[in-house]
Amino acid sequence: MAGGASDRVFRYPAEMTEELNTTSLGVRAARNLANTTKTPPQMAAITPRWLLRLLPWADVEAGTYRVNRVRVLGEQHERLRIPVESGRALMSGESLRQLPLFGELSPGAAARLAESFTSLQVAVGEVVMAEGSEGDQFYVVADGKLEVSRHASTGAPLSLGMLRGGDYFGEIALLREQPRSATVTAVAPSVLLVLPRRDFERMVEADPSVREALERAVDERLSEPSEQEIALASGHDGEPELTATFIDYDLHPREYSLGVVQTVLRVHTRVADLYSSPLDQTREQLRLTIEAVRERQEWEFLNNREFGLLNSVSGAQRITTRTGPPTPDDLDEMLSLVWKDPAFFLAHPKAIAAFGRECTSRGVPPPTSTIMGTSFLTWRGVPLIPSDKIPVSGPEENLSTSILLMRVGEDRQGVVGLHQPTLGDARTPSLVVRVNGVDQRGVINILVSLYSSVAVLSADALAVLEQVEVGHYHDRR
Repeated sequence: MAGGASDRVFRYPAEMTEELNTTSLGVRAARNLANTTKTPPQMAAITPRWLLRLLPWADVEAGTYRVNRVRVLGEQHERLRIPVESGRALMSGESLRQLPLFGELSPGAAARLAESFTSLQVAVGEVVMAEGSEGDQFYVVADGKLEVSRHASTGAPLSLGMLRGGDYFGEIALLREQPRSATVTAVAPSVLLVLPRRDFERMVEADPSVREALERAVDERLSEPSEQEIALASGHDGEPELTATFIDYDLHPREYSLGVVQTVLRVHTRVADLYSSPLDQTREQLRLTIEAVRERQEWEFLNNREFGLLNSVSGAQRITTRTGPPTPDDLDEMLSLVWKDPAFFLAHPKAIAAFGRECTSRGVPPPTSTIMGTSFLTWRGVPLIPSDKIPVSGPEENLSTSILLMRVGEDRQGVVGLHQPTLGDARTPSLVVRVNGVDQRGVINILVSLYSSVAVLSADALAVLEQVEVGHYHDRR
């Protein structure tokens, strides 16, 4: 029968042809009768979380940790932040009053004086202020980086420091006519706000008290805030009358409340009942959730606006790189700020790699040390600990980040983690897991809560190196 079913030829799929030609059972068929060895679910977001492992922890009984300090004489001011758009900065009266020099101006007077500031763009290598020149302008750095230098008695150049966004200089020029005492040179493209002396003098004519306020502010700037001096006597003979003293305390000590990271894990009972062999579905879901909570905990320790370490560094402990990439000179400068028993640097892996390149280019490759079985680069014996929770930002061609240096421990007046050990178990204190029952959809709801915070006991226990550029390479071809 033409075209009938008897004339049809059955063809096996191409992938089965090879197994049909074998003389024993094929692998594909055999796998249908075999078990598979399964791994627990893997999650690339899990990191070593070295900050949490290396921090000493302080027990907090009632959810609040108070840091009592000796009274500090002198006022500490926050760094001024000036918005820059399209290479142009604009001074407002409110921003001007945040500068200690003009903090006593009335809102109206500050607004009028702010209108006298003009925006100035400065190129790399341009000298803004020359040592020995006559000065008649006051400068506020809106963005960029400038180096302050002068000539030593030997005639050699001497670097006095770096200026960055929020800093100001030249205030003496507003008060009196005298030569500049230092040279200020731009080491990166910068945007400045400039106030001429003539505009300031017009305001003084209308309100003479402005000059007196500025004179006081200049004197206060020359004397940095410091702890109350304790009167002591030494080197004496006989029975002279000894000095009397007492220790005064800060009337408004900093208090840290335990922060919380929470989520509700949802697992359907059908999944938990039927598909929990060989791996328990609920257990694996909870394990990965706790890992994610721990990762967020370390992120909060660094970036939280209230207690995060990157936001807790005092103004005097903030420095910027000299040339962009992190160099041995920059880390030495950090060690001069946290010199009392520094524990470790904390940096993004890209920043550590950039520091390694700078050391190699100078012929001083950093040694390594082993902590908890892991090797770390070190500088001056202080390990560089990696953490991907420190942000790397900026344009793609000029990514930048920060590097922290800290002293740790309550006994060293350093940085400590805060938790409540009565919650959770000995392995995971402050971690609370509560099963909230099964809802009408047959879904198990599990509340996961982690309570913790981090505290800086003394301002000199923490320093940060900012504007760390991570894209510099030293190719030798």
